[in-house]
Amino acid sequence: MKHRKNKIKRQHSIIKGLRGFLEDRLSPLDFIESIIPGEIKVGKKTGENLEVRYRYNTVSGAKLIARSGTSVQEVFVVTSDPDKLKEIIDSARGED
Repeated sequence: MKHRKNKIKRQHSIIKGLRGFLEDRLSPLDFIESIIPGEIKVGKKTGENLEVRYRYNTVSGAKLIARSGTSVQEVFVVTSDPDKLKEIIDSARGED
C-alpha cells in the first residue's frame, strides 16, 4: 500500500480542490474501502469551483466525476454501500 494515503490511491495527480473533498468527506466513512482517482482530462465547460457528481454504480462500488476549472477527473470508489455514497455526494452538491 505504498501509494495510498487515507484510502486514496496516489498514482495520478488530483485536480484542484478534489484531494481535500476526498480526505474530508469520503475517507473517514467506514463503508468506503478505497478511492482511486483516474486521469485528468480537459473538459469543455469552465468554472472555478469544484463539482463532484455521482455517475453510476460499478461492480465494486461507484464512479464519480469531478470538475474544477476546465479539468475533469473520474474517481472510482470501492464501497459496500454505493447508494449511501450517492446520498452523501448529492447532499454535498446541495450545500454549495
